[in-house]
Amino acid sequence: MNQENINYIGKEVFVEIDRPMNSKHPKHGFVYPVNYGYVPNTVSGDGEELDCYVLGVNEPIETFKGICIAIIHRTNDNDDKLIIVPNGMNFTDEEIRYYTNFQEQYFENEIIR
Repeated sequence: MNQENINYIGKEVFVEIDRPMNSKHPKHGFVYPVNYGYVPNTVSGDGEELDCYVLGVNEPIETFKGICIAIIHRTNDNDDKLIIVPNGMNFTDEEIRYYTNFQEQYFENEIIR
């Protein structure tokens, strides 16, 4: 886990959405049930920008500013995913797993708060 990513927890984060809710993954063909994007001008363990799941917004969006409530740390892949929600909203670990399972089911991971 990139220790710098822990600093995002509790902070406001700006997210560029490159996979809006209901869009198809370009390579694997699955549909995103939530908005998925990245924090611009960051680098994650995989060399790409730091990825984010945006929960609590039930329509496709292009950008979002919200609070990081948790990090999904993949233990068998060098990649972390921020969980971003509208200010004042929260999700349990079980809810986070439910909403991100479409993609996270293929990886071993832990939720860090």
